[in-house]
Amino acid sequence: MEKFIAIKHFIRALYPNKEIIPLHEPLFVGNELKYLKECIETNFVSSVGPFVDRFENMIEEYTGAKKAVVCVSGTNALHIALLLAGVERGDEVITQPLTFVATANAIAYCGANPVFVDVSKKTLGMDPDKLEDYLIKNTSISKGYCINKISGKRIKVCVPMHTFGHPVEIEAINDICIRFHMELIEDAAESLGSKYKNRHTGTFGKFGILSFNGNKTVTTGGGGMILTNNVKLGEMAKHLTTQAKTHHPWEYIHDEIGYNYRMPNINAALGCAQLENIDANLKKSREIADKYKKFFESINISFFSESENCFSNYWLNAIFLKDRTERDAFLEYTNSHGVRTRPAWRLMNKLSMFQNCLTGDISNANQIEDTLVNLPSSIPGKL
Repeated sequence: MEKFIAIKHFIRALYPNKEIIPLHEPLFVGNELKYLKECIETNFVSSVGPFVDRFENMIEEYTGAKKAVVCVSGTNALHIALLLAGVERGDEVITQPLTFVATANAIAYCGANPVFVDVSKKTLGMDPDKLEDYLIKNTSISKGYCINKISGKRIKVCVPMHTFGHPVEIEAINDICIRFHMELIEDAAESLGSKYKNRHTGTFGKFGILSFNGNKTVTTGGGGMILTNNVKLGEMAKHLTTQAKTHHPWEYIHDEIGYNYRMPNINAALGCAQLENIDANLKKSREIADKYKKFFESINISFFSESENCFSNYWLNAIFLKDRTERDAFLEYTNSHGVRTRPAWRLMNKLSMFQNCLTGDISNANQIEDTLVNLPSSIPGKL
C-alpha cells in the first residue's frame, strides 16, 4: 500500500490542480478554434472542403507515405485496407490477441477469421519469433497462397499492432510475411509519431492505418487514416470510402459497392491544427515518460520503455505489477482516489465472439494481461 500511495502522489504532482486525473485527454493550444471557425463561416462542414485535402497532405509529409486517405475512424480505415489487400469471406488474418477490439472487428467485417499469435515482451506487439513458429508448424504454401493446415483456409494478411505507440519489430515481421506469401497491414492506430529505424510506423506494409480518436496523440474528435506507398491503391481507397461515386459535376453514378467512410471537413480542420503542434507534443510526452521511468526505478516497479531501434510516442505509459491480484488492488486504489488507470484490454481470444478462433501459444500475452497497468499520459498544461 505504501507504494500505491507514493504512485498516487507522484501522478498528482505531474497533473496538479486536477480533482480527477484522466487517462489521456486532448490538448488544444493552437489553431483549432481558428480553423473550426473558418469551416463554419464558409459552410464547409461536411465531407467536402479544403481541410480534408490539407490534412491528407500533411500526414503524407509527416509520415513519408506516398498516399494518405482520411476516414471516419481507424476501424473503417483498417476495414478498407483489408478489402484492398484481397481479404475475402472465409479467409484468415493473423493478428495479436493483445489489441483493441477494433483490430479483430475489422477482420470480421470482411467475413474473415482472426488467428491470434503471441506478442513480445520487448515491444508489446506481435512477436516475430512466435509468428514464424506458428507458420512453420501450421501452414503450407499452395498455388502462391499461405494455407492453414488446421482449418484448410487461406491466410491472406498479417496485422501487427504497435501497442500503446511502441513499434513492433516490423522489418522482421515483413520478411516473414514475404516468405509466407502474406500481405502486411500495420495497425498503427496508436503510433502516430513513432518510428522504427527512423521510418514512421504504418509505412512498411502494403497499408498502414492511423486513428485520431479523442484520446490519441492527434485528435479529430473521431477519425482515421489509410497510409500506403502505392498511389493507385490509395486512389482506390479514396474511391471506396466515398461511396464509390464516379467523378461528375452533377450525376450520381456509383461503379461498385462503396462505403460512407468520409471524414468531414470540420474534423479534418481540427486535425490540421493538432498536427501543427505534434513535434512539441511528442517532446513533452517523452519527457513525461522519462519522469515516470526514473520514479518507478526508484521504487523497484517495472516501467515499459521503448526497445532497440524504436522511437515511441509514449501514447499510453505502462507499468507491470507482480500479479493479477496486485494489479486489481492497484486499479481499485487509484481509480477510487481520482487517478484514472486501466488494465490492458481483455485478450481477443477470450471475448465471446472470437473465443473459437485459432490461437497459438500466447503465454506472453496472458502474463501481460494479468500484470500491465496504463497510467495517466496526457500532456499537462500549455506547452
